[in-house]
Amino acid sequence: MKKVIVTTTINPPTEAIDKFDAHPDYELVVIGDRKTPPDYHLRRGHYIDPDEQEKRFPRLSSLLGWNCIQRRNIGFLIALEMGADVIATVDDDNIPKEGWGENLLIGRTVRLRRYEGDGLVFDPIGATNYPHLWHRGFPLQRVNARDASRHADIDHEVGIQADFWDGDPDIDAVCRMVHRPDCTFDARCFPFTSRPLAPFNSQNTFLRRDLIPNYFMFPAIGRMDDIWGAYYLQAATGARPVFCPASVTQQRNVHDLTRDFTHEVIGYERTQTLLEDLRADARNLFAHIPGVSVAAFQEYRALAGGLL
Repeated sequence: MKKVIVTTTINPPTEAIDKFDAHPDYELVVIGDRKTPPDYHLRRGHYIDPDEQEKRFPRLSSLLGWNCIQRRNIGFLIALEMGADVIATVDDDNIPKEGWGENLLIGRTVRLRRYEGDGLVFDPIGATNYPHLWHRGFPLQRVNARDASRHADIDHEVGIQADFWDGDPDIDAVCRMVHRPDCTFDARCFPFTSRPLAPFNSQNTFLRRDLIPNYFMFPAIGRMDDIWGAYYLQAATGARPVFCPASVTQQRNVHDLTRDFTHEVIGYERTQTLLEDLRADARNLFAHIPGVSVAAFQEYRALAGGLL
């Protein structure tokens, strides 16, 4: 099974990148940006500089724009070209723990707990030992109505594995400003999935190859880029993420929380309505995003479909 790690960065190689690059069972692809140091170098992996990206994917590159994490989509295409069976999307401030990426559930059918939630959406953090926190992209309007009480054990075929993150977890700006958490997630809470859609991110997640044409980090929608992409993937394919114990420690890059908040307002305003629309038809996403996002996704999907 060929496994490829994909990330983006504007930093010199970090501790996380060095460890991912050294992993004997994975190949690393790093997608550079205009702000990435021009002398960026990996020992084993593949660094794709801006000129190469523009040469190989000119229209998609133009639609995505520069200085944005959504350029990671180009890395997903390159991973497909490399023949990856499993693609791991990671961030450069998530330091992998011992055993990261080993004993994957992708491609297996496993017995695990499935939560029923409230019928529309499920918050995975609410099912852990930190029930007062909530995942980035979970509708703020529904935080006080979360329900992790109803569940059953089922056999689940795994196409998406979303590992958690100790340290500074992936919560929204409101939750972070209020709680400022430093987490150690209890491994006994995992693995689990949910019947409703659930938010998962692009910072420590593994995806099966055939799902990649429907997985996209949408430009021009702020910090909902990966979250709305995750919701769309689930609505379009019927796949549900399996959440697994923390396999990284996040030492979060410097963020302005007020700026993060402004980039999340679109989610506070629209995610609940989006989820209601996705329940009817996954294509309803396109009514919630700008035309450039739709065009970028169409270009990406055509390219990805040709690589399967």
